[in-house]
Amino acid sequence: MVDWIIKVEHLAKRYRLRHQASRESYVTLREAMVERCQAVFRSPRSASPAKEDFWAIKDISFEVTKGEVVGIIGRNGAGKSTLLKILSRITAPTEGRVRLRGRVASLLEVGTGFHPELTGRENIFLNGAVLGMTKAEIRRKFDEIVAFSEIEKFLDTPVKRYSSGMYVRLAFAVAAHLEPEVLIVDEVLAVGDAEFQKKCLGKMHAVATAGRTVLFVSHNLQAVSLLCSRGILLRSGSLAHIGGVKETIDLYASTFAQGTDPHEQPDRRPGSGEYRYTRANPAREYFGGAEEKSIYFKIERRGNFLGKMWLSAFVVDASGTVLLQCDSRLVGALLGDFEQIAGQFRIRSPWLKPGSYRVDLFICATGMVDVWEGACTINISPILPYSVSVSEDGVKAGLVFADFTWETNDGAAGRKANLSSSREQIVELEKIS
Repeated sequence: MVDWIIKVEHLAKRYRLRHQASRESYVTLREAMVERCQAVFRSPRSASPAKEDFWAIKDISFEVTKGEVVGIIGRNGAGKSTLLKILSRITAPTEGRVRLRGRVASLLEVGTGFHPELTGRENIFLNGAVLGMTKAEIRRKFDEIVAFSEIEKFLDTPVKRYSSGMYVRLAFAVAAHLEPEVLIVDEVLAVGDAEFQKKCLGKMHAVATAGRTVLFVSHNLQAVSLLCSRGILLRSGSLAHIGGVKETIDLYASTFAQGTDPHEQPDRRPGSGEYRYTRANPAREYFGGAEEKSIYFKIERRGNFLGKMWLSAFVVDASGTVLLQCDSRLVGALLGDFEQIAGQFRIRSPWLKPGSYRVDLFICATGMVDVWEGACTINISPILPYSVSVSEDGVKAGLVFADFTWETNDGAAGRKANLSSSREQIVELEKIS
């Protein structure tokens, strides 16, 4: 008989959405008074906003055995965070049930379970108690927690004054060191710096090898591949695949290669939704690594005017690493109100290596309006952008290609020699002044 530690049976979560009639954000005093007077004569039923059922996840079933490290992946809005909140008992399911064996520690959002007015020291004991630890157990692990978090200098400072990175350091240190049977970690680790993320991945590996279970949600496919033995792919709230981590990642990546996911609905995407991208496609099927890449897009208004907005785009490689962030504010491009617009996003540098790259598009105002992960794909042809062909070791390192030259002083004449051109003699670099 399989020794499961997590058993999910036909799990579903429904949210009830309320929709007010769409109207402009700005109304006159006269319009407000007329609206108030008319409301007196309306029946309560007609005045109430329209309701809609939204199923964040639907009919999900799977088992996780003791000691497994399982990666949960999927596009934004696929239901990953909802699933983890149910497994962490933060929210209750609408249908189905979850059976857990042992203590569960969760790190889902920055500062979850912390009291902002308490110090870091006090929150370690508070969070440990919430996780079911005795004071003696917390004291036994206290020094390890502080050392791992690297915030000893600020231990007696209220956590409301911590940066998001400090929050994450302390929260992860508490969750990982209090010896839970199940450790649940969401994308929150992306807040930390690269060195701390490396420490966290190492700690999760140590937790797993000690016989405990880890559920790991991340868009960093390289981390998922290295850490996890199995993968769960969610798509629009449903279980699309469960199996080996490599085949799960390949299936997830294939949805981006196909362009827009046919199962995806614009209004299901994260964001407040007043404006939504309705189209995104590259100008050509393939681009050269060094040439300008163009992406056409359309946006529609679906709610109230928000004021000035800006657009942003991430270019992401096959491992989930964000290579480029292109924010329209940096080039002075802001948007006002509109019903529908079409536009073009162009990338001139750096030079991209051969392969396929995912493009994530965002609409931003005071908060996130639309998040379209995998809006389209940029394909780069295998033809190198350099004039001279060399062996593979000349281009294998690095994430992108560079537009560069090498120059030296050739000695007595004091003239510069461009090493990108052909030369018969070998330049001795130690002669460079």
